[in-house]
Amino acid sequence: METTTQDLSNFTRPVGFYIRGFYALKNGEYYFIFLAVVYVLTLVSNAILMLLIWFGETLHTPKYMAVFSLAVVDVSLSSALIPQAIHTFLFNSRFVYYNPCLAQMFFVDYFASMEAFALCVLAYDRLIAICFPLRSSVLNTNCKMMVVIIVSWSIPLVIDVVMVALIPPLAYCKSTIVNSFFCDHGPVFKIACGDYSKNWFMASFVTVALYYTPSVVIAVSYIFIIGAILRIKSSEGRWKAFKTCTSHLILVAIFFVPLYVTYIVAWALQPLTDVRVIAREPE
Repeated sequence: METTTQDLSNFTRPVGFYIRGFYALKNGEYYFIFLAVVYVLTLVSNAILMLLIWFGETLHTPKYMAVFSLAVVDVSLSSALIPQAIHTFLFNSRFVYYNPCLAQMFFVDYFASMEAFALCVLAYDRLIAICFPLRSSVLNTNCKMMVVIIVSWSIPLVIDVVMVALIPPLAYCKSTIVNSFFCDHGPVFKIACGDYSKNWFMASFVTVALYYTPSVVIAVSYIFIIGAILRIKSSEGRWKAFKTCTSHLILVAIFFVPLYVTYIVAWALQPLTDVRVIAREPE
């Protein structure tokens, strides 16, 4: 691997990294078909949803502002991750240059954490609508929802910028093989030489602040929501209130269940950097 060396404490910055995640997949070049179908469906379905909300004046409500935000984030996250994976499958190109690697690291982490926050915003909307039905139009106006969405976009932005900014000072003198299927933050700093305790702390902070905290907020919200639903006297009213939450609960499960399986169960069994690697060392 060709490297460029600076004169600061033998600081070594690699030209790029090799992504090892899909190394052992047989006939991996055909997996791009599945990814392409998923990507196109994601783009089309979310684009239709955004257009319906944008041009439907009756949908200009706090709830659908939150849904629109989630759709934007979903498209952004898919665009940050899937096209590069398709390129890897099609051309067996596992090398990623240094700066594009950091860019992908930032955008994937940013949009993933934004998705967690967008689901949290939807939980907030359901909480107001079900727990305070008579005051919901006052407590949750379009203006207030816009502020909530802006805050939910800004917090991950600041934290993820700091997280990625701690990568360039690291030196790489042993390996440039990233044990993941994209330029993942943990696997990238774990192969650096020297002290990466700041990066480890930041990774832990990001996990707690941007993923676990929104899931806890959503769980607490639903404790209050369930309590409010149980206080509704008619079974029809309880079922109607619960139905308004089903689609959100499905999205929460789709996003957070794999996250918890990856970062909690797998962490207890093996190092974090090896959890998402679909690979083996060549014999």
